Amino acid sequence: MILASLTACGGNNNGPSAKSVPSSENPIIRSDGRGDQANTSWVPLSQVAESLGLRLRESDNMVQMGYSDVMFQVQPSQRHAVSFGKQISLSQAPITQNGQVCLTEEALGDLLQTDVRYDKRTGNLHIGQMKDDGGASDSNPQQKGLQRMGILSLAGNRDELISYAKQFMGVPYDFGASTYEQSKAFDCSSFTRHVFKRFGISLPRLARDQARLGTPVERSNLQTGDLIFFTVPGRFKNDKIPGHVGIYIGNGKMIHTWGDPGVEISSIDTGYWHDAILSMRRVQQ
Repeated sequence: MILASLTACGGNNNGPSAKSVPSSENPIIRSDGRGDQANTSWVPLSQVAESLGLRLRESDNMVQMGYSDVMFQVQPSQRHAVSFGKQISLSQAPITQNGQVCLTEEALGDLLQTDVRYDKRTGNLHIGQMKDDGGASDSNPQQKGLQRMGILSLAGNRDELISYAKQFMGVPYDFGASTYEQSKAFDCSSFTRHVFKRFGISLPRLARDQARLGTPVERSNLQTGDLIFFTVPGRFKNDKIPGHVGIYIGNGKMIHTWGDPGVEISSIDTGYWHDAILSMRRVQQ
């Protein structure tokens, strides 16, 4: 039996890490699935987040989960939810038990967009592999979904874009951050979105969706202003869903944010981030 015990992105210079990585593409998570009078098992989202290496933020009426940005969002007693940044309807509404928001196995499968099975006999939750690759394949149409707002053009202003991004060095990281004007903080994809907006490009909110834009580039052709997308290892053995994004600034470095100390510059040619690269994209020639 395989038991996943993972941690979410944390605050050190080596990048996110996991205590252990499942040796199977179908993790088995020990859960204390809680039964109700109708003999329905309810799985606490806090256990799912901890086991899959996701950040989790709970408020009185909202639970958010994700890597460096919010990928999933649910509300107690509400069937509408957000999965991978898009509105969905859950088969059953979440409930709150003993102060924790819980989902049935069917509703959890709706949220994670994969097969989920709770074994009442063993107390194990079987979660299938998420097959979505984030859309970052070479077959994507060029500039698919890209919106331009006509403030400044990125073409010919790549150095200005990097200078602008560097103005935010040290701005705090906040998982699920609202707009910078409201929060004075960023998560990884709200940072790239804020910077590119200045140069007339409207990026989607999630790193996963930003990875659908533009055209792929190789490391040898990488230019300043290109976006670099990363896996956050640990949730599955072969995780192809972009969980983090940064902006290439030249000389083998990127500017990004994922934890303490906030917006920072890191190497992409050595160390943690080099080994976690999924794809590199150019959103405008």
